[in-house]
Amino acid sequence: MVYQSPAGARDLLPLDVAQKHWVEERLQQVFHRWGYHRIITSTLERLDTLMAGGAIQRSTVIQVQDREEELGLRPELTASIARTAVTRMAGATFPQRLYYNANVFCRTPDSSHNRQLEFYQTGVELLGSEGLLADAEVLLLLAECLNELGLHNWQLILGEAEITQSLLASFPASGRDRVRQAIAHLDRVTLETLPLSEDLRARALMMLDLRGHPADVLQKVTKLSLDAPQQAALHRLKSLVEILDRCFSADSNQNSQSFPIILDLSMIRTFDYYTGIVFEVIGNAVIGDTTAQPQILGQGGRYDQLLGLYHPQGKTVPGIGFVLNTEDLQQALLSADRLPQATPASDWLVVARSPATYAAAFAYAEKLRCTPGLRVEMDLGDRQPEEIRTYARQRRIQQIAWLKDDGSAEIETLKREQGRAGSKE
Repeated sequence: MVYQSPAGARDLLPLDVAQKHWVEERLQQVFHRWGYHRIITSTLERLDTLMAGGAIQRSTVIQVQDREEELGLRPELTASIARTAVTRMAGATFPQRLYYNANVFCRTPDSSHNRQLEFYQTGVELLGSEGLLADAEVLLLLAECLNELGLHNWQLILGEAEITQSLLASFPASGRDRVRQAIAHLDRVTLETLPLSEDLRARALMMLDLRGHPADVLQKVTKLSLDAPQQAALHRLKSLVEILDRCFSADSNQNSQSFPIILDLSMIRTFDYYTGIVFEVIGNAVIGDTTAQPQILGQGGRYDQLLGLYHPQGKTVPGIGFVLNTEDLQQALLSADRLPQATPASDWLVVARSPATYAAAFAYAEKLRCTPGLRVEMDLGDRQPEEIRTYARQRRIQQIAWLKDDGSAEIETLKREQGRAGSKE
């Protein structure tokens, strides 16, 4: 019998792990610089917790058998963090800046027998702050994360849920959802064939085209008949774009003079999870002189009502966050030749010359390990010296300590191309 991993699962080998760690470590350094702290939530959640915000459908959750309650593996982290914030962090001082590295499990409608079900995500949640500065912080943090990884060919697709929802309000309730779905899927054919008046059809098609350079889109929206709340939301969006451009151009490390934004007021999520800005970050990996197919590297938005769904008294706390798809980042970085191409090599190989020197060899290895950052291996086989040297070269180990019967060590340095040189201590 051949034992295999379950359908939809995959194993990460040492090089996969090294590349994943390379990504996560750099993102973690950025999060720490910005004052964010790591949170770890349960992999298992109650189904009602996962579905409370309306963003998760039962069919996408991988359920776990339990006698007392319905449980599922988390398909994302925001619901879990929202639940934790109102139950375990009730006395915390806000704002709370939280980040996570975690695996998630999700079954998509088009999942086939071998479709991947387990994914890795890295993200942040900024809880307890609303308004322009909080939105700007999250988007600037996202930009620094991508630039820290060396991904420069990216764009932010930025929408505003409040404006888009208010523009949809002019459509009859009976057909509004069909218009919304058509716009969400950029389905111009459906919009042209829906039973709408000429004015409403023109409005729907106009909404579909509210995508492009921020100044152009904002000018189009300004010409619409907007009420006071719509005008306030539009002013906030314009101010956000301006502050992002000023901060981005002020950073001498940026190649661009403006934040790489495509404003898209046709961006509609198929659930009412978000209350303000929504966004996706699109990466364009470059292989040689060719730009690869764009892919979504992450997404996020503002959700000011979500935490109230989990609070016993319905008390809400504003929130905004983003998630980066770790594996998609790895693919983009791999094509850009940014990731490690091999696992880290050990610095030393300690060899006991005879059984009498086993204890001395372990002690010597332990002494070497006291130096921070050193990787030290013990030779565990009964091999000839040349076999040991061959192993060391294959593993890119440059220092061998041969422990002699008197407890002293003979140090041999293996040179990658010119043989070796020896010394004693």
